[in-house]
Amino acid sequence: MNALQRLFRFNGGVKPDYHKEPSTHLPIAVAPTPTLLVIPLHQSIGGPPRPLVKAGDGVLKGQRIGDADGNVSSAVHASTSGTVVAVEMRLMPHTSGLSAMCVVIEPDGRDEWVERNPFDFRAATPTATRDYLRDAGVVGLGGAVFPSHLKLNAGKQGKLDTLVLNGAECEPFITCDDVLMRERADRLLKGAAIMREMLAASRVLIGIEDNKPEAIAALEAASAGNIDTTIQVVAVPTRYPAGGAKQLIRVLTGIEVPHGERSTDYGVQCFNVGTAFAIYEAIALGQPLISRIVTVAGNVGQARNYEVLFGTSMRDLVALCAPLPDTDRVIMGGPMMGFRMPSDDVPVVKATNCVLVGSQKLFPQPPPEMPCIRCGECAKACPADLQPFEMYWFSRARIFGKAQEYHLFDCIECGCCAYVCPSRIPLVDYYRFAKSEIWAREVEKDAADLARDRYEFRLLREEREKQEKAAKLAAKTAAGREKAAAALAEAEKPARTPDEEAKHALIAAALERAKAQKEQVHPENTGNLTAEQRAEIVAIEARRAEIREQAKPHLRQDD
Repeated sequence: MNALQRLFRFNGGVKPDYHKEPSTHLPIAVAPTPTLLVIPLHQSIGGPPRPLVKAGDGVLKGQRIGDADGNVSSAVHASTSGTVVAVEMRLMPHTSGLSAMCVVIEPDGRDEWVERNPFDFRAATPTATRDYLRDAGVVGLGGAVFPSHLKLNAGKQGKLDTLVLNGAECEPFITCDDVLMRERADRLLKGAAIMREMLAASRVLIGIEDNKPEAIAALEAASAGNIDTTIQVVAVPTRYPAGGAKQLIRVLTGIEVPHGERSTDYGVQCFNVGTAFAIYEAIALGQPLISRIVTVAGNVGQARNYEVLFGTSMRDLVALCAPLPDTDRVIMGGPMMGFRMPSDDVPVVKATNCVLVGSQKLFPQPPPEMPCIRCGECAKACPADLQPFEMYWFSRARIFGKAQEYHLFDCIECGCCAYVCPSRIPLVDYYRFAKSEIWAREVEKDAADLARDRYEFRLLREEREKQEKAAKLAAKTAAGREKAAAALAEAEKPARTPDEEAKHALIAAALERAKAQKEQVHPENTGNLTAEQRAEIVAIEARRAEIREQAKPHLRQDD
């Protein structure tokens, strides 16, 4: 640690029993490839990837089987080579018990990779590098699974002051980051150097809780021969939840990110150490994210960390650690922020940092919930500086607008408030309920707004079509009236006598003959006529004049 590095404190927090030692005695083991892999397509925040394979297709290890749906998404790859058995809905590793689209692969045992090529990020544009990481399926491995390519953006400034790597791993039982830093420190630091170059950061701070001396020593030893002096390993005090992004940034830099703002606005970005290792493998080795280190702990005979292929059943993984007979639940995550799984047959995904095996003895039934006594202990323990008791009252009363006024969505659901509550109120459950209700209402509102817009557009279209139809009908009616008026005027003309008809016919015939003769005997052609022809023309013209004189009285009568 740099002697000049000053540490700060964050408010609140608790110190629970950590239970980390049992899973750190043995090195990382590789979990065997199961007989069937169920790989969910949706493994990150954002839109679910589009399936690129169908039943019967052969796939190779690392082959892309789900394409990112938009920018806020990340690709999914085959964890091993084999045959796609089905692309169907399967049970997801979520406490809701809902299903989602999954690609089911039957491994062929060959574990044959696709072609892998390193990516030269220095020769590529920042956008091309981010697109590559998106297609490599790299997401945050600290639990939030936010697409990493979106966070590898320095923002408007084009560079950052500080890149923070989170190795605090503050939650009880979980040690996957600890053993990663112990055993793969050199590659982790290479990943950190890649990220620093991409973000043009001035320095890199790796924050590790001081209850992990072996990890601190391993990273310091790996960085000792590293000429990149911008990377510093910093031991921070052990206090849950020091691993929260805002809390760790506060401890390392003294910067407190306000409500509604991002850390990049203050020149800081935070990643998990596992994400740095995944970025190294994607850039330097050309390997997409198809596995991760998972801690298996709790009610088992031998807790341990395993390198697990995504899609492996939690039941198969737990079986490697000899679960005890009184096991009654499986939790994904730790005891503070984890979720109970609907079944032990759900697959391991990118968000699975720990599979915690539970029992009544290890996690006894909590005592009955009692009324809030407004003691304020929850507010003292809240690391986000919120007022949990106010959010609890409004969430319970379903007054969600007031709950939002108390910054409900700034709650990181760390569980500190519930941990210290003397009334044993499951406060985080109320906050999750309120958040889900607000999200559901937002979805309903968006759907209602869309339906209203469509309805108004339909009315507008119908009115326009009605006006166009009326205009066409009016034009057609006007044309009919004009035609009828013309016919009526023609019919109302006085009838001609037979003598008048004969005279008209005679005049018309004479005019036609004169016209024909005039066309035939054009002035330009009279130069070659004989004297007799000229005399005949004079006679014709005289006769024509005579006919006109005779016709004048009749034409006046007709007019």
